[in-house]
Amino acid sequence: MECSHSVGLAFWRGPLGPVFLSTQPNPLRVITSMRNTLISTGLVAALALLASAAAAQMQATTKLPLFGPYKHINMGIAQPSTVVTGMVRDKPRPIAADGKHVLPRGVSVLSLAFASGECGDEHWGGVPAQKLADANVQRLSQAAMPYIVSTGGEGGVFTCSTDAGFEKFVQRYASPALLGFDFDIESTQTEEGIRDLVQRLPLAQTKHPDLRFSFTLATFAASDGSGASLNATGEKVMKALQDFGVQGYVINLMVMNYGPGTAANCVVRQDRCDMAASAEQAVKNLQTKYQLPPSQIAITAMLGVNDVVANVFTPQDARHLARYARKQGLAGLHYWSLDRDRPCAKGATAVSPSCSGVNTAPADTFIRAFLHGLKS
Repeated sequence: MECSHSVGLAFWRGPLGPVFLSTQPNPLRVITSMRNTLISTGLVAALALLASAAAAQMQATTKLPLFGPYKHINMGIAQPSTVVTGMVRDKPRPIAADGKHVLPRGVSVLSLAFASGECGDEHWGGVPAQKLADANVQRLSQAAMPYIVSTGGEGGVFTCSTDAGFEKFVQRYASPALLGFDFDIESTQTEEGIRDLVQRLPLAQTKHPDLRFSFTLATFAASDGSGASLNATGEKVMKALQDFGVQGYVINLMVMNYGPGTAANCVVRQDRCDMAASAEQAVKNLQTKYQLPPSQIAITAMLGVNDVVANVFTPQDARHLARYARKQGLAGLHYWSLDRDRPCAKGATAVSPSCSGVNTAPADTFIRAFLHGLKS
């Protein structure tokens, strides 16, 4: 047999004469191949586009928790103006002035603590409520510093027996920067007082659907399988919320002051409460017992040495807890307090309202640790 070539053709000379074979691709086969390639490529591109859109949607809908410190009002009020000040970069400064605030980027809320007395006639450690509001609400709003008004607290009691009084209370602090109200319920609050306060919420939520209403409650973080969570006072709050049909509230757990390092109280590491792990356990116990979603749970840590001095919250705990709050989608991450984020003078380690007792940590170490955790 003989093989010959010409342009675009090849032929074999066989016993029955030449057999012509094309050396050019078969057009039908080329079209079919191209179609299959395009289909395959198109599917890959479509899948990639869908994955990208899904990721973008997830990023858009995943909100960071509200983050920021409490400001103990009576620790810093400039007299006679009653403008609220705080320790920032280890110096006292007005929180808001000239359309600016002093808190770093990433802080999304400041909790003002604590109003006490009867709603509508409340006061701030003896400072008349209207005087304090007049001096600070507009400043905070002009500085675009979102804030929460917190009531009660250790040694303080906030009560509210009428809807009219509650509305007067809300309106006093109203501004575009107001995010909501927090009720810190301590053991000095009576069950009647708790129920009176909770009873105000359904109407308040109807009138002010954009405001957040939260309850700050003490918690255990039992890791012994008992699931111990809120104390008796907290359980009374939960019962009142259920009895009055309140929806969409936030429970803000005080992840602090667990007590001795035992599994009945907390998650134990080296005979002490692991403060970050215990906070996670407290959230899990609350979710298990009350079936609350993460979007209705916030946490508040106490920087450094707690009132229970064996409980020490470190900058490492702050990073860990911020990362956890972000990944879990918690409603809030708060800390006590703005003025405690600095070392104590002369190396003092006693509990103080003006320093953390972690004297190896320079000023603003904790807030930087929280912000790092929220980003990582």
